[in-house]
Amino acid sequence: MKYSRNELMVVAAARELKNGETVLVGVGLPNLACNLAKRIHAPNLTMIYESGVIGAEPSRLPLSIGDPCIVTNSKSVCSMFEVFSYYLQSHRVDVGFLGGAQIDKYGNINTTVIGSYAAPKIRLPGSGGACDIAHLAKRIIIITPHQKRRLVDKIDFLTSPGVLEREKLEVKGKGGIKVITSLGVLSFNEKHGELVLESIYPGVTVEEIKENTGWNLKISELLKVTPEPTTLELSTLRSLDPSKIYI
Repeated sequence: MKYSRNELMVVAAARELKNGETVLVGVGLPNLACNLAKRIHAPNLTMIYESGVIGAEPSRLPLSIGDPCIVTNSKSVCSMFEVFSYYLQSHRVDVGFLGGAQIDKYGNINTTVIGSYAAPKIRLPGSGGACDIAHLAKRIIIITPHQKRRLVDKIDFLTSPGVLEREKLEVKGKGGIKVITSLGVLSFNEKHGELVLESIYPGVTVEEIKENTGWNLKISELLKVTPEPTTLELSTLRSLDPSKIYI
């Protein structure tokens, strides 16, 4: 079956989730990836929506964290405060999905401003719960288009910390960071101390990835080609998002 790079990006993100893990879902493509994983290989994935739904079992793809379908058959419905205090701060969240306007080589994220804080070119929504998730989830997955304006050498504002910043702060969430893009997969490499290209999509070249990255991206010695989506993954993904709202 033919597929788009966006579809492979979602499939690659879904494959990162393990059966039995607890994940803070978020909206957009992470929402799609989590629901795909739960239907394919991780039936016991516990999905938490920050609006206050624990163990969500949505019968269809939720359109937002406020979509009523996420409550049906869920294990618990509580407040946003309880999600962040009882689950996230108690170190019960294995994976947190994040996005950002800017991401640097260390996995630091900017969702606050483009330009100077005092007089920005663009003022963005800010942290929301992202800074808390970056500090406290055991590991972080970022989904983003692979663009030089997003993958930058230096972010304009530090909204959510990457691996090295988290180590300095001695916070609980000291796990790795993976950045899954529309061209490949980057992961934080302890040896190099920064994000390294570990997997490349079929038909994509290393040169294309480097041209669209704002720093001199290091390439893993064990660089792989990301496996193409299976027929089951594609058909399930397309049934979740038939109108291509997210894709």
